[in-house]
Parts: sequence; structure tokens; C-alpha cells
Amino acid sequence: MKIMFIGDIVGSPGRDIWKEYASKLKAKYKPDLTIVNGENAAAGKGITKKIYHELLEAGADVLTMGNHTWDKKEIFDFIDGADKMVRPANFPEGAPGTGLQFIKGLRKKAAVINLQGRTFMPPIDCPFRKADELIAIAEKETSVIFVDFHAEATSEKQALAWYLDGRVSAVIGTHTHVPTADERVLPSGTAYLSDAGMTGPYDGILGMEKEVIINKFITGLPGKFEVTKGRSQLNGVILDIDDQTGKAVSVKRIHISNEAPFFD
Repeated sequence: MKIMFIGDIVGSPGRDIWKEYASKLKAKYKPDLTIVNGENAAAGKGITKKIYHELLEAGADVLTMGNHTWDKKEIFDFIDGADKMVRPANFPEGAPGTGLQFIKGLRKKAAVINLQGRTFMPPIDCPFRKADELIAIAEKETSVIFVDFHAEATSEKQALAWYLDGRVSAVIGTHTHVPTADERVLPSGTAYLSDAGMTGPYDGILGMEKEVIINKFITGLPGKFEVTKGRSQLNGVILDIDDQTGKAVSVKRIHISNEAPFFD
């Protein structure tokens, strides 16, 4: 089973490059399941119902989220009915939506789990204990379990991956918007990458206009962050998973930009 995961979609540039390359990527890698992180898809923060459907129609089978899940308030009107979206499962009890979805791939059903870190991020419930809880549910229905761990600290991401090694198919990090080069399959069969990177503007700072952020570092004064325009990039991973055991066979990074153009 092949799973394609696309890192944080940022604003309209991210949506546009996803729509441009989705069919080409599917033709090249032939994924059985495509997962896209959409927590920054609406102007860099949050998601709307229209954009939720737009990303699915372009080729995503399920969307994962993160710390910006609630930034567009209309999400409260549709998230409970969004059966192809997972938000961080370790938000406190009572939060709408779900952190686990079972999605039928071309070859097999997979469980998709979304978790959020706590280091340098808002204090929410423990992602390690929540992972234990959801894996116990997921493994009753499928051996293929994918985890999007939306976290700031690389150490926390690595710790969760080692903690879950052999119990899930993959732990792929999101949130920092910078793709890392530490992809590997851990000894007991869990694929890992600290951060899949972002899909959106190539020439900004984490997808945002440079000047406002540079000025904040120099002066300490706040400013309004806006998605920058110009060149774009697409980042993600393609995973090979053993259908029977749920163990990862390989993990390979995907990167498309001016410096790394896509070839059919």
C-alpha cells in the first residue's frame, strides 16, 4: 500500500500548486491513499468549508489539521459532519470533530490520526497517552495506521515516533513548514520524518510576507502576517506500507520548486 502525504497547505498559493500537481503526483507515485494537511489553507490560518471541499476535489482523500484548526470560526458549523477531516485528537474533551478517521484506500482501509505537540505550544492533553488510546481502537480494524504529529520541537516528534515504533505505520511531523532530511524507517517498522515541510509560497518566511516578520525580529513590534505571493513549492512524502503487517517498507520525500522542478 502506498500513502502520499502533502505538508501544510498555506493559503491560495498552496491550494493552487496542490491542484496543479495532484494528478501528476498520483500518476507518478500511484498512491492508494492521499492525505493532505490543510490547517493553513485559508489565508494562512485555518480552513473553511469551501476550501475543505476544494482540497478533497483536487485529490485529497482526507485532511489533517493542527494548532490553527479553530482560526476560521465557521469550522464549528461543519467539522462534526466533515468525515474526511481529522483535527488534533488531544484537544481537551468537548472539542468538536474527531482525531481519528478510517479511510478506505484503493487496496485497504487505513486509520488516520492527528496529534499536536505540547512543547513550545499551547498546553493540551498528552499526545502520547492519546496515541495509546486511539491505536487500541484503530488496530481492531486495520494494521495501517498513519499519524500526523503537528508539533514544534523535533525532540518531541522523535520521542513520539520511538514510543510508537512498531505500533503504527508512520509518524510524519508537520507545523514547522521546513522540510527535514531525516526520513527513515525505525527498527520495528514505523516510517518517520521530523517535518514534511509546507506547500505554498517559496520566497516568504514560512509562507508569510518577509518584511513584517523581519521587522518584528528587529523592533519587537507585532504586525499582521499575510501569505506572500510569487513562486511556490510543494512538499510531502510517499510511503510504502506492507498491506498485511502495516509496517513501513520505505519513506521518500517529495519536493517541487523552481530549484527542483517536477518531471513526468
